[in-house]
Amino acid sequence: MDSRKVLIAEDDSSVRKAVQRVLELENYAVTAVNDGKAALEALAKSRFDLAVLDVMMPFADGLTVCREARHRGIDIPILLLTARVEVGDRVAGLDAGADDYLVKPFVIDELLARCRALLRRSQPTGSSTQLRVGDLTLNSLTREVHRGERAIELTKTEFDLLELLMQQPGIVVSRETIYEAIWGYNFETNSKSLDVYIGYLRRKTEENNESRVVFTVRGVGYTVKQS
Repeated sequence: MDSRKVLIAEDDSSVRKAVQRVLELENYAVTAVNDGKAALEALAKSRFDLAVLDVMMPFADGLTVCREARHRGIDIPILLLTARVEVGDRVAGLDAGADDYLVKPFVIDELLARCRALLRRSQPTGSSTQLRVGDLTLNSLTREVHRGERAIELTKTEFDLLELLMQQPGIVVSRETIYEAIWGYNFETNSKSLDVYIGYLRRKTEENNESRVVFTVRGVGYTVKQS
């Protein structure tokens, strides 16, 4: 099996070299660049399995690279590295199309765990399962989602979250279960990432004033059901 290809964009040479070295020891094929412009050029030239982007970089910051990648239709998992710890900064990264973020300074084992989790989630299911809740349909193989005849464009994380909930319609899935299944590890208990993504799903599935299908059960978790 070929090595998974990872792009690292980080302007701090010591961090960039350390991450590259560790990933290569884990048998990843790594391309490392030191600014956002070079990251966009690399993404245009090659198909990567994962991108690890620093938020603060010269020429184009990580958020700009992330937004531009999504605009170009590049749907690979993207992990942002950021020194910013405020919730608003993290939400900005998710809004830009990132799948996950890691706050500096980080433990290298956690970086590796997050990379593995993102790569697992990006693997095709090998199944043509068609899920349906009311007029909301999801195809696990083609990764297409429709509300009636209306196609709904979802990011990778949004799709994975909706698929998890639709696999158990009417069943309340706990926040802990969702974090483990979608992100591959336990978030801190006060993390707002899940709430942000639930908000995205509601906005997109109710775009034309359709009835709600994604519900919150306070203190427990979330469920998808026909209202």
